[in-house]
Amino acid sequence: MAKLDITSQERSALRAAAHPLRPVVLIGDRGLTDSVLKEIDNNLTAHQLIKVRVAGEEREARNTMLETICDSLSCALVHHLGKTLIIYRPDPKAQKAKAEAEYATRAVRKPSEPHTPKKLAAEGVTRTRRDEKTKRAAQKSEAPETAAPRARRALAASNAPARPAHGIPRRSGSALSLRAGARRGLRSGKR
Repeated sequence: MAKLDITSQERSALRAAAHPLRPVVLIGDRGLTDSVLKEIDNNLTAHQLIKVRVAGEEREARNTMLETICDSLSCALVHHLGKTLIIYRPDPKAQKAKAEAEYATRAVRKPSEPHTPKKLAAEGVTRTRRDEKTKRAAQKSEAPETAAPRARRALAASNAPARPAHGIPRRSGSALSLRAGARRGLRSGKR
């Protein structure tokens, strides 16, 4: 297994958290045996952060024991002070539960769905783009006064009486209105 790497900030926080702890595993004169490794593994699983006391006199022997422990159990060295070793291994189940708890309150949506504000999501309201488009179209057709100016002009032009091509309104008694009426065959008396 590989040795676990941690950042200096994590190491500092773990060292502070381990300060009041007492050693839970003591490595005696026989050195690092399989039963000692198993006991360290059990304590790491239970506590994640432990202290180990080594009884050997030589510094190089303690360093090789430390490397063996970290490599075989895939844990991280937090601190090595004299004959005391501080070792850390995170619990994968606890990390998974923490991540799930952190993201449990977040809304899950597809990338194609629009954003729903928190207040609406709390009420259970979901919106789609198609629903918004149909709602806007219904509002425009029902209330022309709220429509855009260009749409209001188009609506007014469709409801207004027919105007001549040049756009000048005709008065009923003007010469132009008589000429327009003559073209249609509506002269006063010839019909």
